[in-house]
Amino acid sequence: MKEENLKTLIKKIKTGEIDVESALKKLKTLPYEDIGFAKVDNHRSLRQGVPEVVFGEGKTKEQIVHIIDVLVKGSNDAIVTRTNKDVFKYVRKKFKKAAYNEHARMIVIKRRKNNKVNEGLILVISAGTSDIPVAEEAAVVAEIMGNKVKRLYDVGVAGVHRLLGNIDLIMSATVLIVVAGMEGALPSVVGGLVDKPVIAVPTSVGYGANFGGISALLGMLNSCALGVAVVNIDNGFGAGCIANLINRLKQ
Repeated sequence: MKEENLKTLIKKIKTGEIDVESALKKLKTLPYEDIGFAKVDNHRSLRQGVPEVVFGEGKTKEQIVHIIDVLVKGSNDAIVTRTNKDVFKYVRKKFKKAAYNEHARMIVIKRRKNNKVNEGLILVISAGTSDIPVAEEAAVVAEIMGNKVKRLYDVGVAGVHRLLGNIDLIMSATVLIVVAGMEGALPSVVGGLVDKPVIAVPTSVGYGANFGGISALLGMLNSCALGVAVVNIDNGFGAGCIANLINRLKQ
């Protein structure tokens, strides 16, 4: 349940448009709704301003649709991460407004437009083209949460002039999300250029000694640049959420 929905319900109780018993029925699913295989956190949008997000991997198509149904009935936006076209086609049969971002591997059902857009700019940077899926996950999540987002892709340290050629854009950002695999050096370079928070995202992109992203993760954790914080391997979603929280604090 969104904050404005709850306010409307309280006003209707106050004016007598709805009786207490009817209001109680509407509030029964707070703080969560137990649907057997999942407990859907309807209260999250009130606590954090963002509805519960469905992690698609490991869930059946039927389970995903059931969870989406609960979220949508609660007037929440529905977001499914780490999914695929087959799941999207199944979801689209019931939810015609569902949209799919192939790069981010995300399904999104928007219930309403964001009335307020955070003023600051979140810039999402990827080291290579292969890092774009994780970068897009971060960008889409930040956009859904009401942020202005720009993208700067394929500007890794193997050709650092590509990064430096966009220095004005880099300096204009309020928060920067830097996504890199291989040795994970790009966040340190960006961190050394700006006086803004840099959220580093290691990816599992790389050859054998990359160890599925561990070498990039360790490189970022050992960054000598100031203001660099690191999320888990391939966690574009987490980076987008943190960038949103930081950007909101700037308002």
